[in-house]
Amino acid sequence: MTSPDLALFSWRHLNQWQISPIPTGLLVLVSAAYVVGVRRTTQPWPRARVAWFLAGAVVTFLATQSVIAVYDMSYFAMHMVQHLALIMVAGPLFALGAPLDLLYDRVAVLRRALDGPVMRVVTHPLFAFGLYFVFIPFTHLTSFFNLMLEHEWIHHGEEIGFLLVGYLFFRVAFGLERGLTLHPGLRLVYVMAAVPVDTFTGLALAMETYNPFPSYATMAPAGVSRSWILNQVHLGGAVMWIGGDALMLVACIPIAVAWVRYETLRTRELDRELDAQGL
Repeated sequence: MTSPDLALFSWRHLNQWQISPIPTGLLVLVSAAYVVGVRRTTQPWPRARVAWFLAGAVVTFLATQSVIAVYDMSYFAMHMVQHLALIMVAGPLFALGAPLDLLYDRVAVLRRALDGPVMRVVTHPLFAFGLYFVFIPFTHLTSFFNLMLEHEWIHHGEEIGFLLVGYLFFRVAFGLERGLTLHPGLRLVYVMAAVPVDTFTGLALAMETYNPFPSYATMAPAGVSRSWILNQVHLGGAVMWIGGDALMLVACIPIAVAWVRYETLRTRELDRELDAQGL
């Protein structure tokens, strides 16, 4: 990829957009297919799920087409903002929309595949956790980041990867879709166990003493110094560390609420059973 001819970012640049027909068209197509599927589903579909899914599409659009995308290659910190928006905001929102359940209900020909051994592995909690555990440091701490800067198609593939990893991870965390689900308490542990991944990745970048990605020097705005570039790497690491941990903690709130509700209902059921037994 060639270095973009961009001025240093300022707040007056917030209205800049980078609209690409193909990703925008795909987002519109997927959103429309989801809405049509909901209207034709054989069972009542919660409106909240539709709202969550469409919100995920909006966040994806903003992360890949707005000013975030305009500066995501020249500003390392902006790149991190995009990654967090995709994996920790859009991914969870799509998970709350339960698209696999809708697909299972609407497309009968896919049911065998969705019930098959491949999907059982892909949707297994250990697979989702392991994928998240590997994907975050791999895409930020290895030479892959250089390749992403040099090849636009790798960058777009990485964006899709963040969405898929975020969706798979948080579908387990929220436990809304069919398949193997965890106890609400275990889901809370599941999410908290992933926090060190973001912390380690962010701290590793924030503590760098030199620019670890040579290609980034060619992507930064013209005329900036080496110290500016290194400061961007440090700032990006801080965004990953602090922002990632904060978003994980936010995700824990509805899981904790679901745990409390689960235990409350379970307690009431036990009380009724004991009352029925005269104990």
